[in-house]
Amino acid sequence: MVVLDGSVVILALPRLQAEMGLSSSGSAWMVTAYGLTFAGLLLLGGRLGDAYGRKRMLIVGVTLFTLASLACGFAQNEAMLIAARAFQGTGAAIAAPTAMALVVSTFPPGPVRNQAVAIFGSMAGIGSVGGLVIGGALTQVGWRWIFWINVPIGLLIILGAIFKLRDTAHHRVTLDVIGAVLGTAACAAIVFGATEGPEMGWGSPVIIGSLVGGLVLLIVFIFAERYVESPLLPWSLFSDRDRVATFIALFFGSGVLGAMTYFVALFLQNVIGYSPMMAGLACLPFTVGAGIGTAVGAKAVLWIQPRWLLATAAAVLTGGLLYGSTLTGGVAYTTLLVLLIGIGFGIGMVIVIGPLCLLVGVPVSEVGPLSAVGQMLMNLGTPLAIGVLTPVAASRTLSLGGHTDRKVSQMDGSELAALGDGYTLVLLFCAIGAIIIGFVVLTLRYTPAQLVEAQHAEKEAQQG
Repeated sequence: MVVLDGSVVILALPRLQAEMGLSSSGSAWMVTAYGLTFAGLLLLGGRLGDAYGRKRMLIVGVTLFTLASLACGFAQNEAMLIAARAFQGTGAAIAAPTAMALVVSTFPPGPVRNQAVAIFGSMAGIGSVGGLVIGGALTQVGWRWIFWINVPIGLLIILGAIFKLRDTAHHRVTLDVIGAVLGTAACAAIVFGATEGPEMGWGSPVIIGSLVGGLVLLIVFIFAERYVESPLLPWSLFSDRDRVATFIALFFGSGVLGAMTYFVALFLQNVIGYSPMMAGLACLPFTVGAGIGTAVGAKAVLWIQPRWLLATAAAVLTGGLLYGSTLTGGVAYTTLLVLLIGIGFGIGMVIVIGPLCLLVGVPVSEVGPLSAVGQMLMNLGTPLAIGVLTPVAASRTLSLGGHTDRKVSQMDGSELAALGDGYTLVLLFCAIGAIIIGFVVLTLRYTPAQLVEAQHAEKEAQQG
């Protein structure tokens, strides 16, 4: 449910723009408000589970998520909808980190636990695919149902947790609340300035203040994390050059994936004219390609140095995204099919090999915390990329005589072409991001033997 809600709203955006008068920046905030709070508070959510009990915090997080979903469905304006999405992300950040620990504590060691962990891991893949299909199908009925569907599911989770789950051992720990607030606020301020700049004017005191304030908060966050007792982001994690390169690759990979998914979904509906359901089905080959890339990467990394595999994935991504940046509204679906499978393959390689690289040389006891930091960076890349690239697309569209505040049904051919050019320009920037990934991963020095050890450490950590 948590993964699904990160993507389910994307296919509903054109309908929201038409029915709620959602602006271009408002559409971006529908994704970034959820993503920023989810990523920014994810590490704090894990610490809350350690301090107050994971069963209790799962119930608290799912309850907040469910109530926020209800509020999203009843939203009457853009501000209410975006605020409710932010609370959704907060609930997800509290609930998600506790789930794996509860799976491990619920089932005894051995085949049963291994099977439970495997099922748990597959839920992320099902959620990402389901977000496309379910989002498209429910939007056909009415966009409010993409949020209301969470309510009965959330209630079932809460009841199941109350009556079926055992709580894990917990102890009082120091919570770096200030760090979580500073980091999230810094990212939100920078994204706000970048997203609202084209509409409010780059010379606006509000925009300048937001960008400067965000940078100041980021600097304060960096210094604060060096002096707190239990920092959310220990700077010792950045002492290893290869690990830093892996962090960068995962962050940019997340940004490329999120921005591409967001703008391709808008391109399919607003420019080509697909219905939400058709757009969701049209994107399924991307998940097939990602599945193939994940399977190939998991096997190939046992024999081939990860830098060559990741560099190959970056090259595939770059080629696909560069070609995608030249597309127009008259593109045939066969072309989109090949591109989506190819780009999905490259993304699949990155998301399976990158996290393994983080765990090289890490003791089993530290696998969980380091994986959490990696997940935080991966979740942060998407909202930041969408927030920064939305004004890029809008500026391109406006420069070509198009509009970003008019309903698609009221646009003529030239205005639709300008809108499409804005979307595809973003794919060019995504290609640049893929090139950066390629250069960064070439510096990695990990060997296949080290990745095999990392796989074993990850399995041991999952099995408790």
